[in-house]
Parts: sequence; structure tokens; C-alpha cells
Amino acid sequence: QVQLAESGGGTVQAGDSLRLSCTYSGRTFNLYAMGWFRRASGAERDDVARIWWSGTTMIADSVKGRFSISRDSAKNTVYLQMDTLKPEDTAIYYCNAYEYGSTEYWGQGIQVTVTP
Repeated sequence: QVQLAESGGGTVQAGDSLRLSCTYSGRTFNLYAMGWFRRASGAERDDVARIWWSGTTMIADSVKGRFSISRDSAKNTVYLQMDTLKPEDTAIYYCNAYEYGSTEYWGQGIQVTVTP
């Protein structure tokens, strides 16, 4: 099993920045990628960013140029840096982890609210 713990959410004003952290623990040796998703109220879950252990990253078009993803392997933590936040970025953000064998793990989610 893998446990994921998200932190860093909160309420900010438009134009501000936030950095979300996702710390992973447990049986992590079979992980090969992690990502961030978000779900706004009344909307479906959207893919935001992913990072593979190879270093390859993916950023969704909707946030490209404003968001970035990184990983600190020494701290077992993946970060989502969010800059120039907009009210439409308001959502619950979820961290997930991919394990060989097609298993996925999900964090509990963390609220990000961006006020105009």
C-alpha cells in the first residue's frame, strides 16, 4: 500500500501563487509516476499535471505556463507550483500515484480557492 498526504492548499487572491505538496509513503518502490488532478464544484475531474520518475512531465493546456510539477525524491514529495492563479482554478486538488501493475493511489484532496 501507498499513502499520499497533500498539503499547501488554502484561499488566495487572483494572481497569487500556491505550492501544493504530496508526500508519499509506504510501499513506494513500485511507483513510476505521480500526478495532480482537480475537481471544481459541479464539474468532472480534470488532469492537471503528471511527472514520471524518468523526469518527463506533462502539464494540462488549461494551466500551461502557470503551473509546474516537480519531485524531490529525497523527501518523497511531489510538488505542484501554481502561479498567477485565477478564480477558475478553484477546485479540490487530488494527488495520485501510479504503480507498476496498473494500481493507482489517491490522496484525500485539498481545497484551493482563488478569490477575484
